[in-house]
Amino acid sequence: MNIGQTVFAQLMEHLPRYEFQKCVIRYQGDARLRGFSCLDQYLAMGFAQLTYRESLRDIEACLGSISGKLYHMGFRGRVARSNLADANEAHDWRIFADFAQVLIGIARPMYAHDPIGVDLDHTLYAFDSTGLPQVNTTIDLCLSLFPWAKFRRHKAAVKMRTLLDLRGNIPTFIGITDGKVADVTMLDEILPEAGAFYVMDRGYVDFGRLHALTLSAAFFVTRTKTNVLLQRRRSHEVDRSTGVRSDHTVVLTAIKSIEAYPDTLRRITYVDPDTLKRFQFLTNNFALPALTIARIYKSRWQVELFFKWIKQHLRIKAFYGTSENAVKTQIWIAVSVYVLVAMFRKRLELDASLYQILQILSVTLFEKTPLLQVFPDGAIQADLAVISNQLILFDL
Repeated sequence: MNIGQTVFAQLMEHLPRYEFQKCVIRYQGDARLRGFSCLDQYLAMGFAQLTYRESLRDIEACLGSISGKLYHMGFRGRVARSNLADANEAHDWRIFADFAQVLIGIARPMYAHDPIGVDLDHTLYAFDSTGLPQVNTTIDLCLSLFPWAKFRRHKAAVKMRTLLDLRGNIPTFIGITDGKVADVTMLDEILPEAGAFYVMDRGYVDFGRLHALTLSAAFFVTRTKTNVLLQRRRSHEVDRSTGVRSDHTVVLTAIKSIEAYPDTLRRITYVDPDTLKRFQFLTNNFALPALTIARIYKSRWQVELFFKWIKQHLRIKAFYGTSENAVKTQIWIAVSVYVLVAMFRKRLELDASLYQILQILSVTLFEKTPLLQVFPDGAIQADLAVISNQLILFDL
């Protein structure tokens, strides 16, 4: 039933407000409230993400044009550029980081049974840092404006490392650092899940850290480097028609490497039938077929697509503030908006992609239309017939 709520207000009803308030209290976010709360800040920044606002002035102008609707959209403070700038500087970014983790915890079970393109009963994670090989792997910044994020002599940068659950492409861990922090060190921040698979590129080949995954009863799949010295111990039969060329049990031979990883490894050579490119994979799993291991590594591309999607459709390349707190606040709110839309998509059983949903929301946020009527025919799987007090078009 349409009770006169805007689409924005209906979307924000999917937020667990009690959990949000717990995060605010944890870091005393509203302890020195000056008429603009953490919730006001979240709603304003969420609006900016959904409508692709480019600056604080842009946010102020757009929300100011509908000032009569703001109260019913959840705002209680005055949305002014100065208020929002002060909030981004003063309100601890960890409030929004913790809240994003709450949303992730809600969203992951919704996608637990989604297909991942691999016949695998275990959880499959992909780990990588921001960007694609053909795009900068950092979020570039101006050093004079962002001195805390020093990367090179005349350049600042922020890196976002993400552990992505490939069922639903839901991020389960995000580490935000300046550009100088090495990617591989972020493996130390992950708490390995027994039985899960972690797929990563060869930039994360560190045998001490990979052995920590093995000791935690977790599995990894990665590409080997050309300078890794391996000795074959055993060969296994393969079906060469599948693209698999070899399947070997190997051990490391370099002294430092074998000290870091004393156990045996499995090396699989695979030739992609489309590109004829040869790949060599390393894994600590000896049970799955060699072709399945190759397909697991291929699924790592999803994390690359996730970063590309985030950079193209969420506001994390132009920042509303220059301090570390403001930048991390904006990134975490962007991530939580992404997860919120993913939750919303499942709850309404929409067939539309996240891209389509965001595009539609961007032009309908101020409409007072029931959410189920916002999306085009064929994008909704929910049975509208159960809503007895709504008319269904052509249902005559």
